Amino acid sequence: MSTTPLSPAQPIQREAFDPLADPRLYEGVLSRRVLAFCVDFGVVFTLTAIASVVIFFLGVVTLGLAWLLYGGVFPAMAILYSGATLGGDKAATWGMRLTGLTARMTDGAKPGFLIAAAHVVFLYVSFTLLTPFVLLVGLFTRRKQLLHDLVLSTVLVDRGRLEGRSY
Repeated sequence: MSTTPLSPAQPIQREAFDPLADPRLYEGVLSRRVLAFCVDFGVVFTLTAIASVVIFFLGVVTLGLAWLLYGGVFPAMAILYSGATLGGDKAATWGMRLTGLTARMTDGAKPGFLIAAAHVVFLYVSFTLLTPFVLLVGLFTRRKQLLHDLVLSTVLVDRGRLEGRSY
């Protein structure tokens, strides 16, 4: 039996997070994402403030050379924070954990560090270019995905429903 693109050898696998199979995974996701973003932005801002103090003292010791790091301290903290938390075992930032969300790839896998880092970079780029209008994309997608989620094939779902808890 030969395999062609029209008749593959293995059956076509459905995506793990089909909104038609379990639409409750996406209930209230957009509003909780906004709250999670605010919490995460506060955490990244705090980490940036701490890193800025460290850079200040390093700048004094290095006669001002370390002060060149100020321009990249916020993006670096955002990437490290998101990569460590979103790319970690729980697949959620602290804001997402607080609001009961978790991230998955559309095939069901947890995102790794690189996907999590790209996720935050694309998030801030889309917010910079499209301002809050980026949230409108989530109103028209089946899985309540935003633009950067579509690019990276990620979804944010209700952690409780995913783990089988019913409310």
